[in-house]
Amino acid sequence: MEKNDYWTLRKLRLIADYQFLPGAGKVLFPEGVDVSFSSKTGRFKEIRLGGELIASFRSNDGTFALSIKGAELLLRNFQKPRLRAVIEKGVAGIVAEGRNVFAKHVKEADPEIRPGDEVIVVDEEDMLVAVGRAVLSGEEMTAFSKGVAIKTRIGNPFFKNN
Repeated sequence: MEKNDYWTLRKLRLIADYQFLPGAGKVLFPEGVDVSFSSKTGRFKEIRLGGELIASFRSNDGTFALSIKGAELLLRNFQKPRLRAVIEKGVAGIVAEGRNVFAKHVKEADPEIRPGDEVIVVDEEDMLVAVGRAVLSGEEMTAFSKGVAIKTRIGNPFFKNN
Protein backbone atom coordinates (compact mmCIF):
# COMPACT_ATOMS: atom_id res chain seq x y z
CA MET A 1 0.00 0.00 0.00
CA GLU A 2 1.19 3.52 -0.69
CA LYS A 3 -0.34 6.99 -1.03
CA ASN A 4 -0.55 7.67 2.70
CA ASP A 5 -1.53 4.29 4.12
CA TYR A 6 -3.83 5.60 6.85
CA TRP A 7 -6.00 7.65 4.48
CA THR A 8 -6.07 4.96 1.82
CA LEU A 9 -7.27 2.35 4.31
CA ARG A 10 -9.80 4.81 5.74
CA LYS A 11 -11.24 5.54 2.26
CA LEU A 12 -11.47 1.83 1.43
CA ARG A 13 -13.29 1.10 4.67
CA LEU A 14 -15.70 4.03 4.30
CA ILE A 15 -16.67 2.97 0.78
CA ALA A 16 -17.22 -0.64 1.94
CA ASP A 17 -19.29 0.52 4.94
CA TYR A 18 -21.46 2.61 2.62
CA GLN A 19 -21.79 -0.08 -0.05
CA PHE A 20 -22.40 -3.10 2.19
CA LEU A 21 -23.04 -2.48 5.90
CA PRO A 22 -21.40 -0.53 8.71
CA GLY A 23 -18.46 -2.65 9.84
CA ALA A 24 -17.88 -4.27 6.45
CA GLY A 25 -14.84 -2.08 5.83
CA LYS A 26 -12.90 -3.48 8.79
CA VAL A 27 -13.93 -7.03 7.88
CA LEU A 28 -12.84 -6.73 4.24
CA PHE A 29 -9.82 -4.50 4.70
CA PRO A 30 -7.91 -5.23 7.92
CA GLU A 31 -4.47 -3.80 8.59
CA GLY A 32 -1.94 -5.21 6.14
CA VAL A 33 -3.99 -5.30 2.94
CA ASP A 34 -2.12 -4.63 -0.29
CA VAL A 35 -3.67 -2.01 -2.54
CA SER A 36 -2.70 -1.56 -6.18
CA PHE A 37 -3.39 1.74 -7.91
CA SER A 38 -4.11 2.64 -11.52
CA SER A 39 -1.07 4.22 -13.16
CA LYS A 40 -3.34 6.47 -15.25
CA THR A 41 -5.90 7.70 -12.71
CA GLY A 42 -4.17 7.03 -9.39
CA ARG A 43 -7.34 5.37 -8.04
CA PHE A 44 -7.50 2.03 -6.23
CA LYS A 45 -7.58 -0.97 -8.53
CA GLU A 46 -7.28 -4.19 -6.56
CA ILE A 47 -7.18 -4.98 -2.87
CA ARG A 48 -5.43 -8.17 -1.75
CA LEU A 49 -4.89 -9.82 1.60
CA GLY A 50 -2.09 -12.35 1.88
CA GLY A 51 -1.82 -12.42 -1.91
CA GLU A 52 -5.52 -13.30 -2.39
CA LEU A 53 -7.81 -10.89 -4.21
CA ILE A 54 -10.48 -9.49 -1.85
CA ALA A 55 -12.11 -6.92 -4.12
CA SER A 56 -11.63 -4.84 -7.24
CA PHE A 57 -12.60 -1.19 -7.35
CA ARG A 58 -14.99 -0.21 -10.13
CA SER A 59 -14.05 3.34 -11.03
CA ASN A 60 -17.15 3.82 -13.19
CA ASP A 61 -19.50 3.71 -10.17
CA GLY A 62 -17.09 3.96 -7.24
CA THR A 63 -17.99 0.60 -5.68
CA PHE A 64 -16.28 -2.71 -5.05
CA ALA A 65 -16.69 -5.95 -6.98
CA LEU A 66 -16.14 -8.75 -4.49
CA SER A 67 -14.02 -11.80 -5.14
CA ILE A 68 -14.97 -15.21 -3.72
CA LYS A 69 -12.55 -14.57 -0.82
CA GLY A 70 -14.14 -11.17 -0.09
CA ALA A 71 -17.60 -12.73 -0.11
CA GLU A 72 -16.42 -15.43 2.33
CA LEU A 73 -15.16 -12.76 4.73
CA LEU A 74 -18.53 -11.00 4.71
CA LEU A 75 -20.47 -14.27 5.09
CA ARG A 76 -18.46 -15.19 8.19
CA ASN A 77 -19.12 -11.84 9.83
CA PHE A 78 -22.73 -10.98 8.98
CA GLN A 79 -25.74 -13.13 9.85
CA LYS A 80 -28.24 -14.47 7.34
CA PRO A 81 -29.99 -12.90 5.36
CA ARG A 82 -27.68 -9.82 5.29
CA LEU A 83 -26.09 -9.21 1.85
CA ARG A 84 -27.36 -12.58 0.58
CA ALA A 85 -29.78 -14.22 -1.76
CA VAL A 86 -30.60 -17.82 -0.83
CA ILE A 87 -31.26 -20.08 -3.82
CA GLU A 88 -32.70 -23.56 -4.21
CA LYS A 89 -30.23 -26.37 -3.75
CA GLY A 90 -31.14 -27.88 -7.13
CA VAL A 91 -29.75 -24.94 -9.13
CA ALA A 92 -26.78 -24.09 -6.89
CA GLY A 93 -24.36 -26.22 -8.92
CA ILE A 94 -25.31 -24.48 -12.16
CA VAL A 95 -25.02 -21.02 -10.59
CA ALA A 96 -21.59 -21.96 -9.15
CA GLU A 97 -20.49 -22.52 -12.76
CA GLY A 98 -21.32 -18.88 -13.54
CA ARG A 99 -24.94 -18.98 -14.72
CA ASN A 100 -27.36 -16.20 -13.76
CA VAL A 101 -29.90 -16.61 -10.95
CA PHE A 102 -33.56 -16.51 -11.93
CA ALA A 103 -36.18 -15.08 -9.58
CA LYS A 104 -38.11 -18.34 -9.38
CA HIS A 105 -35.09 -20.00 -7.74
CA VAL A 106 -34.61 -17.37 -5.00
CA LYS A 107 -36.02 -18.64 -1.70
CA GLU A 108 -34.97 -15.72 0.50
CA ALA A 109 -33.14 -12.43 0.02
CA ASP A 110 -31.99 -9.51 2.12
CA PRO A 111 -34.83 -6.97 1.85
CA GLU A 112 -32.21 -4.19 1.79
CA ILE A 113 -30.82 -5.34 -1.59
CA ARG A 114 -31.39 -2.80 -4.37
CA PRO A 115 -30.91 -3.25 -8.12
CA GLY A 116 -27.22 -2.81 -8.93
CA ASP A 117 -26.02 -3.95 -5.50
CA GLU A 118 -23.32 -6.55 -5.06
CA VAL A 119 -25.02 -9.77 -3.89
CA ILE A 120 -23.62 -12.92 -2.31
CA VAL A 121 -25.47 -15.99 -3.57
CA VAL A 122 -25.72 -18.88 -1.08
CA ASP A 123 -27.53 -22.20 -0.94
CA GLU A 124 -30.04 -23.18 1.75
CA GLU A 125 -27.20 -24.19 4.08
CA ASP A 126 -25.52 -20.76 3.73
CA MET A 127 -22.69 -22.15 1.59
CA LEU A 128 -21.18 -19.66 -0.85
CA VAL A 129 -22.30 -20.36 -4.43
CA ALA A 130 -21.47 -17.17 -6.35
CA VAL A 131 -21.17 -13.39 -6.34
CA GLY A 132 -23.05 -11.09 -8.69
CA ARG A 133 -25.03 -7.91 -9.31
CA ALA A 134 -28.70 -7.60 -8.36
CA VAL A 135 -31.11 -6.95 -11.21
CA LEU A 136 -34.11 -6.87 -8.86
CA SER A 137 -34.55 -5.66 -5.29
CA GLY A 138 -34.46 -8.23 -2.49
CA GLU A 139 -38.25 -8.13 -2.13
CA GLU A 140 -38.78 -8.48 -5.89
CA MET A 141 -36.46 -11.49 -6.02
CA THR A 142 -38.77 -13.46 -3.75
CA ALA A 143 -42.02 -12.06 -5.16
CA PHE A 144 -41.35 -12.54 -8.89
CA SER A 145 -41.49 -15.91 -10.62
CA LYS A 146 -39.89 -14.90 -13.93
CA GLY A 147 -36.77 -13.13 -15.07
CA VAL A 148 -33.16 -12.76 -14.01
CA ALA A 149 -32.75 -11.73 -10.37
CA ILE A 150 -28.94 -11.70 -10.18
CA LYS A 151 -26.34 -11.51 -12.93
CA THR A 152 -23.61 -13.82 -11.71
CA ARG A 153 -20.14 -12.34 -12.10
CA ILE A 154 -18.12 -15.15 -10.56
CA GLY A 155 -19.07 -18.65 -9.46
CA ASN A 156 -17.43 -20.42 -6.55
CA PRO A 157 -15.11 -23.07 -8.05
CA PHE A 158 -14.94 -24.80 -4.64
CA PHE A 159 -18.71 -25.22 -4.25
CA LYS A 160 -19.78 -28.83 -3.77
CA ASN A 161 -23.46 -29.53 -4.45
CA ASN A 162 -24.46 -32.34 -2.07
